[in-house]
Amino acid sequence: MSEQIRRLVAERDGEALAGLLDPMPLSQALRELLLLAPDQRDQAFALVPAALAAELLEEAPNEIAVDLVERMEAERAAEIIDELDSDIQADVIGELDQDDADAILAEMDAEDAADVRRLAAYEDNTAGGLMVAEAFTFRESDTVGAVLRGLASEDDDFERYRGQHPYIVDENGHPIGVVSLRGLLTSKRGAKLTEIMSAPLTVRVATPLDELQDIFSEKPFLGLPVVETDGRLVGVVSRAAVDFAALERAESESLKLQGVVGDEVRSMPLLLRSRRRLAWLSANIVLNIMAASVISAYEETLAAVIAIAVFLPMVSDMSGCSGNQAVAVSMRELSLGLVRPVDAFRVWIKEASVGIINGIVLGILIGIVAWAWKGNPYLGLVIGAALAANTLIAVSIGGVVPLLLKRLGQDPAVASGPLLTIITDMAGFFLVLSLASAMMPLLV
Repeated sequence: MSEQIRRLVAERDGEALAGLLDPMPLSQALRELLLLAPDQRDQAFALVPAALAAELLEEAPNEIAVDLVERMEAERAAEIIDELDSDIQADVIGELDQDDADAILAEMDAEDAADVRRLAAYEDNTAGGLMVAEAFTFRESDTVGAVLRGLASEDDDFERYRGQHPYIVDENGHPIGVVSLRGLLTSKRGAKLTEIMSAPLTVRVATPLDELQDIFSEKPFLGLPVVETDGRLVGVVSRAAVDFAALERAESESLKLQGVVGDEVRSMPLLLRSRRRLAWLSANIVLNIMAASVISAYEETLAAVIAIAVFLPMVSDMSGCSGNQAVAVSMRELSLGLVRPVDAFRVWIKEASVGIINGIVLGILIGIVAWAWKGNPYLGLVIGAALAANTLIAVSIGGVVPLLLKRLGQDPAVASGPLLTIITDMAGFFLVLSLASAMMPLLV
């Protein structure tokens, strides 16, 4: 398949290339194009119809879509972006360099370009940042028949209103009512919309993603009208857009915890991918050297009781797992708005309570294992006590550090993991080795 695509690109046969890619699932078609060399990929996007290119851009991760658009001629980029919904247009344009964005917007219809500029100015993960500018609106004087004619129209523009109910706005653009499809079908065509409308539930442009999720979980709506601070209707945010944004945020936070920043995929430039990963890994080298320095300070203890070396990674790893659970809960509560940095002490009390219970249980279990393995109850006491104490430390750090980082304006998803790892490693090594040194006569 890849060879056939390369051949069609080389022959500049856009019709045949589109005929090959169009029947494929979008994910498969995008994969085939990403396997091409960058120059061939650019040519492929220049050859296929703008509608197909737009569908492929929408399927691509945001950074890949932006990179593809940046490499296009402004006229071609504008042609493709014009096929996208306005919220996707704003996402792509908002990530471009200012010069590239201005060049593309200059090629677009003035009204559409103004909508894109307006949407791009809203904060991500708010109703304004997630909405589409197109709203299915009618005036107070319109009738049921006018709406039905609009729904039955073959105009492609009405495709952009899918999932929306008709909204009635006054002369100032304020939404005053919404009409259900059932109400339209059961009313006389001559009836005015004001006779069958109900009061609309609206959200402000600054409404955050978490609040939008709560509204959609409580209400069966497919979309909500979005209003500016002055009450004017400026767009519609859909349930699908909110669900997708929540999924993207969860995936992004999960990747950040692993040290992967941005929408990395393997078709991105090698040096860019390497630089992003090294920024996180190189910091971990310093942290691990600090942890190793604790071990080096107790070389004599390790030499005398070599069995301790077997349990050092177990203590640090099990404590790290407990700490990561606390990090995950804090990250979730931060995203849901259930905790704030000022709640750090309350969070610490809650986590310490769990840490004491789990630490004692885990300490007893690993202590029994160490005792049974070497036949020395004091070895079990050292290992068990160290794990119990380090579990308490780990959950305390894991619960509180994300809140403190948030207070300092840092990204808790990126920094919490490395900080937790270094602290639990250093504390675990210190606890095991210092306790072993204190009880050395009983261990040898």
